[in-house]
Amino acid sequence: MQHTDVIIIGAGLSGIGAACHLRMTAPGREFILLEGRANFGGTWDLFKYPGIRSDSDMFTFGYSFRPWTEGKDIASAASIMNYLKETIEDYNLNDKIHYGHKVMAADWSSPDKKWILTVQSPDGEKTFSCNFLIGASGYYNYDHGYLPDFEGMDAFGGEIIHPQKWPEDLDYAGKKVLVIGSGATAVTLVPSMAGKAGHVTMLQRSPTYVFTRPAEDKIAKALRKVLPERLAYRLTRVKNVLLSTYMYTQARRHPEKTRKYLAEMAEKELDGAVPVDPHFKPKYNPWDERLCLVPDADLFNVLKNGSASIVTDEVERFTKNGVRTKSGLEIEADIIIPATGLELQFFGGMQLGVDGREIKPADMISYKGMMFGNIPNLAAVFGYTNATWTLKADLTGNYLARLLNLMEKRGVKVVVPRLPEQMESAPLVDLKSGYFKRGLPHLPKQGSRAPWRNKENYIRDYFAIRWGRIDDGVLGFEP
Repeated sequence: MQHTDVIIIGAGLSGIGAACHLRMTAPGREFILLEGRANFGGTWDLFKYPGIRSDSDMFTFGYSFRPWTEGKDIASAASIMNYLKETIEDYNLNDKIHYGHKVMAADWSSPDKKWILTVQSPDGEKTFSCNFLIGASGYYNYDHGYLPDFEGMDAFGGEIIHPQKWPEDLDYAGKKVLVIGSGATAVTLVPSMAGKAGHVTMLQRSPTYVFTRPAEDKIAKALRKVLPERLAYRLTRVKNVLLSTYMYTQARRHPEKTRKYLAEMAEKELDGAVPVDPHFKPKYNPWDERLCLVPDADLFNVLKNGSASIVTDEVERFTKNGVRTKSGLEIEADIIIPATGLELQFFGGMQLGVDGREIKPADMISYKGMMFGNIPNLAAVFGYTNATWTLKADLTGNYLARLLNLMEKRGVKVVVPRLPEQMESAPLVDLKSGYFKRGLPHLPKQGSRAPWRNKENYIRDYFAIRWGRIDDGVLGFEP
C-alpha cells in the first residue's frame, strides 16, 4: 500500500490548481494526483468537437497565481491545455501525477485515521492511503453524456455523434449537419462547423439567453502594454470579477430589464435576418439557467449569412433522412449531433464510505462549498455555477493548504465539520438547467445557513474563505 499525506483525485484544472496551492502554501506536505485518464486537462482534453473553448474569460478562468498571457481571453481548448502544461512544468508536478489510475472506492478508517483507496491502474488493482483526500474530478460523468431516447434513432441513415464522443477524423465538409440543443456546446458547434459544412441547423426545444462580447479584451491588452504582466493580469481579473458580479446581481434583481437588454442585443446583432421571438426569447428568467457566451457574435454572424439556421421546436422522431419535429417540419441531415447535455456525477462515481459504512452523495451536506458535515479529512473542489469555475477552485485550494498547515501546527490528524442536529437542506446548485435537475439527486446538498449555505458570490467568499478564521467553531479538531 502506497501512503502519502494528501491525494488529489483528478488532474484537470481543479486538481492541478490544488496541487499548486500545496506547493506554494503547504510545501512540507507530500501529495500525489490520481488521474483516471491517460492525460491531464480533464474537460479540455476530453472534448474534441470543433471550436471547443472556454465560456468564461481567461483572466478569471486562469489561476490567480499564474497570469494568462495569450491574446484572446476567450480561449481555445488547445490554448488552455498549453496553459495547464506550462503550469505543471513550472510547479514540478509531472512526477506527482499517476495517469490511468481511476479511484473506484475510498473508505475512511477511524482507527488508522486515514483514507484507504481502491484504484484501478494499468497494472491492475492497487491500494493507496492518505491522511487527507481532495476530490477534483469535476461534476459530470466522463464516460458518457446525456442522450435522450429519441424515437426512431435506429432508423436514421446518417451518423449520430455525441459531442462527448467526437471522432477526430469526422469529415463533415459539404454535409448537412443538425445540432440538437441550445446550450454552450450547441452555440459553440454551430458557428464552428458552418462554412465548412454544407449547412448547419440548430434545433432547440427551448431558447437560451445568449450574449456577445469581444473574444479579446481591449482594456487588458492596453494594460499589458504599460504595466508589468502580473499587475496587469490582477487588475483585469478584478475588473472582470466586479463586472460579472454586478451583471449577475442586476439580472437577479431586475429580470425583466435584463431580459429586455438581452433581446435587444440579439435583435441588433441579427439585424432582421432571424426573428428574436421565438428563437432568442426564453420563457424563464435570466440566470435560472446559465447564459451562453457568443464571442465576437459568431453565432449571429452565421445565422445572418445563411450558412446556418435555427429552428425552435421539439423532436417528434428521427427518420431515415433526418428529424421530424412536433410541428411537422422535416429537417434533412447527414450528421446529427445531440448536444443534449451532461450526466452529473460526484467524485467520479466512486464509492465513498466511513468505517465500512457507505456514504451516499445525496446524504452529504456541504461545508463552505468544499468539505462535508461529519466526514473527516475530505474535501471536493466545486466551482461557481454563476461565475467562473476557477474562482472558487482557487479559494478552495488555498484554504485547504492553510487548513493542513493549521492541523500540523496543532499536532492534530483529523478535522471534521460538525453538522448541527437540526438544519433544513436545499439543493447544492440553484440552477434549473435540465442536466442539473436530472443530476441533483446524485449530488450533495447544502444547508440553510452559513457556513453550510453556499453564497455563490466570489467577493463575499473571498473575504470569508480567504481571510476569515479557519477555526470557526464549526470545525472539530482531533488528535
